[in-house]
Amino acid sequence: MNFRFSAVAFFILFFLFAQANQSSRIKAQSSNDSLSPVQSPVKSAIDDTNCIDDAMLVFDGSTSMANPGYKEKTPRIFEARKAMRSVLPQITNIRKLGLMVFGPGPKSSCLNVDYRLAPALGNAPRIIGMLDRLLPSGNTPLTQAVHDAASALKYQTKPAVVVLVTDGDETCGGDPCRLAVDLLARAKALTVHVIGFKGRYKSYNFPSPGGEVREYTQARCLAESTGGKYFSAETTEELEAALKSILGCPLLTMK
Repeated sequence: MNFRFSAVAFFILFFLFAQANQSSRIKAQSSNDSLSPVQSPVKSAIDDTNCIDDAMLVFDGSTSMANPGYKEKTPRIFEARKAMRSVLPQITNIRKLGLMVFGPGPKSSCLNVDYRLAPALGNAPRIIGMLDRLLPSGNTPLTQAVHDAASALKYQTKPAVVVLVTDGDETCGGDPCRLAVDLLARAKALTVHVIGFKGRYKSYNFPSPGGEVREYTQARCLAESTGGKYFSAETTEELEAALKSILGCPLLTMK
């Protein structure tokens, strides 16, 4: 009698263990297959680099930022400012962040790349104030702006992070993909992240992780070549999420 009871108990326990093990495998597979709705399926640099390395925000201040997004009424720059006000105070508490702006300025519209602020802790109020006073104008020399940002960070001798926020493609003859190759040949540890914000680009269309087709800026290759992230942000909330993913330090600040 005892032998029969022991055998039955053994088979019941074995069955329960097998079911639990199968459920764990299914959950693990589901987790591995998921992607953030705004994240491009490229290699995540935040896992491989120090999340408090000095960084430079390269902000598109060209004429198109004064225009509303597709079928919208609010200028893009208003929504970009809102996102910056939301996330930069947290970020600059733990990361030195600087600002580079391209577009507006007194020079020919393709020469206006302005190094506004060196990376420092607590720079959020200064960056936000400068963006609030920015009047969009000029073209989009984003290739030169990224180059100048990397140089300001001394990318040849120390780790550097560049974050490009743009609503358009290069319009001043630069080649962002060639720039990525040139920078990597000289860099100690450079990562370039790119956020395409409410952009309507030439012909760079790719299916997103969610299945819909979004348009991507040509500058996406800067991120892909340097192990960075590319985000296509169509809302203020997506821009905030992208900035947190790129510049935040999850273990210290982001929840």
